[in-house]
Amino acid sequence: MGRLVDEVVAGMPEAEVVQRIGSADPLLFAVEVDAVVDVTLPQVSPEVVAAATTEGLPVLVGTSGWSGERIGSLRAGRDESAPPVLIVPNFSVGAVLAARFAEQAATWFESIEIVEAHHAGKADSPSGTAVATAERIAAARADLGPVSAPHTDQRARGQQVGSVPIHSLRLDGVQAKQDVLFGGPGELLTVRHETTSPVAYAAGIRLAIAALPGLTGVTVGLESLLLR
Repeated sequence: MGRLVDEVVAGMPEAEVVQRIGSADPLLFAVEVDAVVDVTLPQVSPEVVAAATTEGLPVLVGTSGWSGERIGSLRAGRDESAPPVLIVPNFSVGAVLAARFAEQAATWFESIEIVEAHHAGKADSPSGTAVATAERIAAARADLGPVSAPHTDQRARGQQVGSVPIHSLRLDGVQAKQDVLFGGPGELLTVRHETTSPVAYAAGIRLAIAALPGLTGVTVGLESLLLR
């Protein structure tokens, strides 16, 4: 993702990469830096955001692991003068739309589960996209209660997020794929999105970087920019 961000910014006349920080480098920002893009690891990302905002720098977060609870803690610890933070679980336009469709379907079905698959090198599971999707489903069902998910005490039944079981696959030969399955009497609805190449993220990265300076507070999701 870092290389892809580099390539996207190289094609933006209004932006340029002035510093690259790797895992072995100190978390210090050059004076030329106007904003930070974080594409690290879930355990490192909060440190990057804290360091950047302490320096008064806006931050675009493209790292998984920012659950609703973690985002809530970030919001609770901020004051009005703090620089903006934009958290994007998935830069794919198709993934954003798929999550919106799943949210719309959530109130029509009682039985809902998510199966997500990513490449074998992905460090976290469930994916940030799956967690965000499950949280949106739970929010849409706030007045209806949890989904119907039997036998969740069994390990093979996945990890529950907002009462929605999530099953994570990590396989060679896969880039990123997510199925949200909705079961009803006599029918099954599947909302599926698959990324076949990282180029799918380029448009979202470009949009997020361009929008970051004009934001305030903590903004979550590319849909806040696409579907306004």
